[in-house]
Amino acid sequence: MTQPSTPAGAAPATTPRIDLWRPVLLRAAAALVFGAVTVFWTSPSVEVMGWAGGLYLLAAGLVSLRTVPAAGLAQNSGKMLSAAGAVLAGAGFAVLLLHSDLLFGVIAALGLGVAGLLELACGLRHRGRHVLGRDWIASGVIGIGTAALLPFFVSLGAHALLGVTGGGAIVSGVLWVLSGLTLRHDARGVAGKP
Repeated sequence: MTQPSTPAGAAPATTPRIDLWRPVLLRAAAALVFGAVTVFWTSPSVEVMGWAGGLYLLAAGLVSLRTVPAAGLAQNSGKMLSAAGAVLAGAGFAVLLLHSDLLFGVIAALGLGVAGLLELACGLRHRGRHVLGRDWIASGVIGIGTAALLPFFVSLGAHALLGVTGGGAIVSGVLWVLSGLTLRHDARGVAGKP
């Protein structure tokens, strides 16, 4: 999904840094670790759901905030992605403190949905002009889809809620791994050129 290099007509304000791959791979790692926890924890309690889900949302939000400067975006798009990261981090912090199936379903759905909408909007704005444009679109759709499903699983308890959230995390984690590895490969090529 990630475009191999910065398009030729890109403005200097939209040129990403060469180390953009690092926060992208950190985001992938956070998603995949959380996804693995949700797969292998067979009967989580509400407290485990709150801690695991809260730490995942908090980590995803903080890493997203770290990605914004490395992405080299113009003012408005940078603010949109910063808002997406802040919403995820805030939802994660709230879920860490408030342990309840209903609260997890509502807060995580709101955090993932709002962040997904902001990423989708940023991706649509930069599709074809930024190396992460298509990845933001895909990640936004995954976040919105996960958010839309969560309320239907509140009555099924912590295991179901973690399963839905973890499924979305695994899909987005794989996306971000592919993106980060592509960016890392391209960064090596740029560093090796005279």
